[in-house]
Amino acid sequence: MRVVDSHCHLDFEGMDENLPAMLKRAEEAGVERMVSISSRVRKFENLLRIANENANVFCTVGTHPHNAHEELDVTSDDLVRLAEAAPKCIGIGEVGLDYHYDLSPRAAQAQGFRTHIDAARRTGLPLVIHSREAEDDTLLILQDEMAKGQFTPLLHCFTSHRRLADAAVAMGGYVSFSGILTYKTAEDLRETAAALPLDRIIVETDSPYLAPIPFRGKSNEPAFVVKTLETLAKTRGIAVEDMARITTENFFRLFSKAS
Repeated sequence: MRVVDSHCHLDFEGMDENLPAMLKRAEEAGVERMVSISSRVRKFENLLRIANENANVFCTVGTHPHNAHEELDVTSDDLVRLAEAAPKCIGIGEVGLDYHYDLSPRAAQAQGFRTHIDAARRTGLPLVIHSREAEDDTLLILQDEMAKGQFTPLLHCFTSHRRLADAAVAMGGYVSFSGILTYKTAEDLRETAAALPLDRIIVETDSPYLAPIPFRGKSNEPAFVVKTLETLAKTRGIAVEDMARITTENFFRLFSKAS
């Protein structure tokens, strides 16, 4: 069974130090690709090193909305240059809006979001989007920017209302589900996962966060993506092997540079 973890943070504290054993466990679980997601452009060099040193690891380049105010000087040209110079950089982001913590001013988050959208448009790489308690503004920015030119949005760790997922899919985008899908309180999320087109959904861990049941409370890691996949398969009423094939095919269609 081939599985992909489309979103993890292998450069975060506690992850990089245990990487060899973690990657071995992922391989044993059938995880054949992992995308380690950028949260700060200024730390991209280390993230790219991890990707270059491990055949099954790829990365993105971007600034998390928590850090938007720290990297407003990062331009679309910078993102394009870094992405195009690195064969293992396969996406732009993660970027977006987080109104839950508001660790960065909202105007800075919006500015960074638009800068990254421009880079995604120019490179043709998928845009990894973080949206938390900011559904309306996320949708407004996506619609406004889509009118300027096509790009491919990916709503990562999706927990918003279905209308945002439907809108992203209508724009040609994708939706990714994390371990939250396995939580007892996530019935609404499972209803969304059951309703979306099969060819537009993928899975992730967002490790080291959000470990799925039965690992909740522990540090998450790429091998655990299989548990989210199992819940997604059950939610859709199809075999786990079929869901693994579908989500893996979707991943490679979206992240074509990883092929």
